[in-house]
Order: sequence, then C-alpha cells, then structure tokens
Amino acid sequence: MSKQEKLIIIGGGPAGFTAGIYTSRADLNPLLFEGKTPGGQLTQTTEVENFPGFPDKIMGAVLMGNMRKQAQNFGTRTEIKTVDKVDFSDPKNLKVFIGDAKYEAKAVILATGATARWLNLGKGEERFFSKGYSACATCDGAFFREKIVAVVGGGDSACEEAMFLSKFAKKVYLLHRRDELRASKPMQKRVFNNEKIEIIWNTAVSDLKGENLLTAIELTDRKTGEISELALNGLFMAIGHVPATKFLKGQVELDERGFIKVTNQTRTSVESVFVAGDVADHHYQQAITAAAAGCKAAIDVEQYLVELED
Repeated sequence: MSKQEKLIIIGGGPAGFTAGIYTSRADLNPLLFEGKTPGGQLTQTTEVENFPGFPDKIMGAVLMGNMRKQAQNFGTRTEIKTVDKVDFSDPKNLKVFIGDAKYEAKAVILATGATARWLNLGKGEERFFSKGYSACATCDGAFFREKIVAVVGGGDSACEEAMFLSKFAKKVYLLHRRDELRASKPMQKRVFNNEKIEIIWNTAVSDLKGENLLTAIELTDRKTGEISELALNGLFMAIGHVPATKFLKGQVELDERGFIKVTNQTRTSVESVFVAGDVADHHYQQAITAAAAGCKAAIDVEQYLVELED
C-alpha cells in the first residue's frame, strides 16, 4: 500500500528545512524525512557566528531546532526517518522507500547534504569534534585568534583554508601526505608567500591528543615512519566531502565525486526531482548557501507543480 504525497523533501539540514518553510507556506503540504540526525552538520558545531540575523552568535543545534520548528509551524510534516532507496524511473510518479513503507510523490527535493572526510583513526577522535577538531575554517577560524592551527590536505580547498586561517592564527601548518601540492599554481604561490604558513610534507596525522580540548597531534612521516608530536590548538580537515547520494545511484545523474549534477538552477536530470544544499555543492559548503538553495528549490518546485496541474 503506497502513501500518496504531492511533495517529499529528503534531508533535514538548512536546505531541507528552508525548502520546507517555503513549500509549506505555498500550501504544498510537504513531507520531510530528516534522516537519523536531524539538523545536519550544524548540530555538531558549537557557536555559529556567521549566520545572518544572530549578532550574538547562536549554538548550531539551537539554530537548526529553530529552523525545524519554523518549518513545522507553517505545516511541514517532519519524520525522523532515513530513506533507504528511491525509484525515479517514472518522473510523473516518484517512489520513495523507507523499510517496508512506500511513498509516491509528484515531486521530490533532495537535500541530504554532505559530510566532511575525517581522519577515521578509530581512536575516539569524535571527542575532539568542535573542541579543536573541525572541517570548516570559515565557520570556526575566528575562534583561533593568535593560536597555532594545522590544516590537512593539499588541494585548493586546503590552501584556501590555510590562507583564511592565517588571518587569525599566529601560525598555520599545512600537512600534506605527498611532497607536492595538488592545488592550482596561483594558489600554491599564495601559500608559499604567506609567512604564517609552514608546509610539512609527506606527513600523516596518526593520533589526536588532549584532555577536554585538542592540544597536540601525532605525526607519522610517510617515507621514514618516524613519529613526532606537534603542539597546536586547532586541526582543520580539508580533504573533501562525501555527499549522501549512495541511495541515488542510477536514479539521478551524479558527477565523478558523487555530488548531484544540477542541470538548471535546482533541477536534476529527472524533471520532477530538485536539489538543494551541500549534496550538489562541493565548493561553498555553508549553512547560508544551503538555506538559500533550499529557498530556490522550493520556488522551482512550486512552479513545476503549478505547470503540472495546468
């Protein structure tokens, strides 16, 4: 037995909740599946100081709770469930599966987000999340004024993070597992010319150390195997993000990294399926850009449904 819906939103982060706010105000009666961890990556952060409208900062979990409540107040039906698979073979009758339950919808907004690639050391590194261990310099950089920090990575993103952090920190280490950067030549030049940035080559982070806060990291030389320790206050990961798209393979077109390909504004390769937020954005990865994309997807899907009924 299928449950019939006009619009299903998959994902409960800034993009999903913003889409819920706009589509529920447009009387589309959306059903939003939040996944296992409602609120997305922001629930793993402490203070958020770069989201417009909060001059005194706001806790990430509180901000997401407010978005969720606002969407619900306008009529968005939210369920803390994770979608197992979808069938988009018929654009006029989209199917979403959760366990044994099947939902059919005229349109779907995908807002499942992406997660940062972490070290995955298997040594309880989660205890340092938001306590010196981060994946967003733009979000947390200002907390490290006159501190010592390190960035892991060798591409443009890592170099950009290091450059950004150098505005606040007194010292920035760029840790790279190879002996040359993958970043573009102009970006490399900026890093090499920055007196605050020091590159440590052929290095892997093998352990995180500290009590309540991160205070040092263990480094392993990938050529010699030599182990050393580096005292610091913050460690930033910049080795990419993993989009939550495994359940979408073969249903919408993905790029080589697994992010959803956008064909026009917020449209995907399936005319009735729209996308918003980090799941289609490997560059900005910000709450405000995700929320903006949720707004755009909501407006686009509303127009699509109006045209469908004409």
